[in-house]
Amino acid sequence: GKDRIIFATKEDHETPSTAELVADDPDDPYEEQGLILPNGDINWNCPCLGGMASGPCGEQFKSAFSCFHYSTEEI
Repeated sequence: GKDRIIFATKEDHETPSTAELVADDPDDPYEEQGLILPNGDINWNCPCLGGMASGPCGEQFKSAFSCFHYSTEEI
């Protein structure tokens, strides 16, 4: 699945981390765009969706929301 369990020992925590933080990319097309991107596509990473697009029913939510968003019928 999508999750992975990692067990760490006390010794693992004694050495300093070598992880490097990546600076925010000011040209990231998904950053600060809101729900709808400038090209009209849905920004599935928007926090306003509250994780619905990546939750257990994510694919069903994406399908239903895409149908609503791209529909040309009256609401």
